[in-house]
Amino acid sequence: GLGVAVGLFASVFVHELAHTLYALARGGRVRSITLMMVGGVSELTEAPPRPRDEALMALVGPLTSIFLAAGFGAVTWLLKDTFSFNLQFACFYLASLNLFLGLFNLLPAFPMDGGRIVRASLTGRLGVLRATKVASVMGRSFAVLFGVWGVLSLNPFLLVIAVFIYLGAEGEARQARMKATLERVPVSALMTPRVGGVDATSSLWDAMWALRRERRLMLPVTEDGRPVGWVEMQTLSTVPDEERATRAARELMLPVETVGLEEDGWTALRRMAEKEVPQLAVVTADGTLAGTIDVADVQRGLMLYESRVERRERQARGFQRERPA
Repeated sequence: GLGVAVGLFASVFVHELAHTLYALARGGRVRSITLMMVGGVSELTEAPPRPRDEALMALVGPLTSIFLAAGFGAVTWLLKDTFSFNLQFACFYLASLNLFLGLFNLLPAFPMDGGRIVRASLTGRLGVLRATKVASVMGRSFAVLFGVWGVLSLNPFLLVIAVFIYLGAEGEARQARMKATLERVPVSALMTPRVGGVDATSSLWDAMWALRRERRLMLPVTEDGRPVGWVEMQTLSTVPDEERATRAARELMLPVETVGLEEDGWTALRRMAEKEVPQLAVVTADGTLAGTIDVADVQRGLMLYESRVERRERQARGFQRERPA
């Protein structure tokens, strides 16, 4: 039993690794692979740029599982005349599980692999946003069917899968809408403007008072107007009082990640996720500090932008109703 469990998790890992390797080969970016009770998830910070490559990336996972099923099936057949019944049964069971995993993932239930193939096939005609919306509706419909089936058959595993698919489809649709919006909004419209930070030669006392005065947990450290790091309240609090007057901010600063003033909001959000940092320093073309941006800035700007778009759409609909026939 332990061998089959380990073999199944290894099979799921190989399935997800196939997605990852193909995505990397086609220009995608993969942040992590997570193995869960109901399968695995490859977290992409950037999908392959072409819809065809996205469809093939989704397809290689199920094909890998089917290939593994064939391999375990062949081993089962080779062991048929031996006395290794336990090993034969384990290989047969792993062959069955991998075959089920491959075929199940081909169902057009977004965000499963089959649903991603459907979205990629629709992207050329409908665009990414509408294709994601259609695939998301299909995914949630399958989730409802799995949920009803699970209740009628008293199968809790189907209920878990239903919840996983429903939440995944809704999350993917929300991310697609956010990506489509943020790609049209420059960082300059989202950032918190800032013409200066804590000078690298300032004492830790001065840095701490700057943080308190501005009620911030982090501030950029600058040299000649260019960001070179961050000072953080949590880090400064660990320094004894008698040392804060004699030590400079550059001694305790954290590495800085930057984003260009004219880059879009999605690039900034993706960079924060890739680098695992809470905020970025926004710089001009010559590297001078122009401001800072964090997730809260992006969310606030996104809400304001979407509210303006909705207001314009309502005004446009009202204008059309008022026009004479």
